[in-house]
Amino acid sequence: MTNDERWGPYPLILAGAALAMLSIFWVDVEWGAFALGSVLLVAAALRFAGYGGLLAPRKPRTDIATLGGFGLGLVAVALFLEYPELKERLLGLFG
Repeated sequence: MTNDERWGPYPLILAGAALAMLSIFWVDVEWGAFALGSVLLVAAALRFAGYGGLLAPRKPRTDIATLGGFGLGLVAVALFLEYPELKERLLGLFG
């Protein structure tokens, strides 16, 4: 196993997450949160596709559920921050 196979695509995911965090602080909170959520969803999709890298000792279901859940949560929060009327409509369905 080469060094590239051990790490897999996760250095790219780490770089995307770092850029998203910087954009939260320097550009826009909503855009940065959406970008970070998207990066986490890409990481979940890559894990689902079989790219384990150093995460291979864990079960893929754990990684997919964790990364996907946090990614969906961040994307939802970003959309609710950007469009408050979307939040009101969603809450209106349940209330």
